[in-house]
Amino acid sequence: MAAGRLLDGKAIAAAVRAEVRAGVDELVAQGHRAPNLAVVLVGNDPASASYVRGKMRASAAAGIEGETFKFDRDLSEADLLDLVARLNEDSSIDGILVQLPLPPHLDASRVIERLSPDKDVDGLHVINTGRLWTGRDGFLPCTPAGILEMLRRSNIETRMRRAVIIGRSNLVGKPLSGLLMRKGTDATVTVCHSRTRDLAAICHEADILIAAIGRAHFVTATMVKTGAAVIDVGINRIDDPTRDRGYRLVGDVDFKAVREKADWITPVPGGVGPMTIAMLLSNTLKAAKRLISG
Repeated sequence: MAAGRLLDGKAIAAAVRAEVRAGVDELVAQGHRAPNLAVVLVGNDPASASYVRGKMRASAAAGIEGETFKFDRDLSEADLLDLVARLNEDSSIDGILVQLPLPPHLDASRVIERLSPDKDVDGLHVINTGRLWTGRDGFLPCTPAGILEMLRRSNIETRMRRAVIIGRSNLVGKPLSGLLMRKGTDATVTVCHSRTRDLAAICHEADILIAAIGRAHFVTATMVKTGAAVIDVGINRIDDPTRDRGYRLVGDVDFKAVREKADWITPVPGGVGPMTIAMLLSNTLKAAKRLISG
């Protein structure tokens, strides 16, 4: 059996970003301002800072204007909530993203719920969650939306297919299950987690297997059905003394072994990650169009 084909998140994301850029250029040609994204970063976590820089670079390349509001980790919750309220009222800002995780003394749920749902381009507000689950139009969480877009653009059939998601987080597992069950997508979905009995057997039934559990190489070849599409959401650091930085990034899937059984598989890095940023840009353009249309 030939090794599984790569689901190239970089290439698919590039196509999405090009479409966003065309949409932004069209808005500007019509006499409207470019979309504007505000990103809030609290603390000095290197990974969060790197993610924000990547998002802002991608925004600029797509013609989206942006500003990062950066604060020390001791910012009070009251001050953060006040900032979000001001950004909500600022008509020059179309989308707001609060980079997670926040420092422990800040209640992320309270902060996200302070966002205007119509500027919540990360798709995490409870109102947008409700819209997702009731089939109404709203902002979809970027990683689940990116996974679905990747499947669609790769012509991977979801209708009447068995999808298994390992992980029940509010960021990926739960919203992705809702998207995969929507009419038009029509997958039959099982959501698993660390307490799932017979997890390996359930995974082996999946036509589409999504790993989002945060454990390096958790999914082994014995857990994967021959011919499955395997989507690896995990990003884990493991020690590697051969690398200058002393570590390397791997996913939740044992890539080399699983690729021998899967028809499709995402690499880490270069799979789901670029799609997450691309869908953030798509949501920001959508927010700007909503504001224009009133």
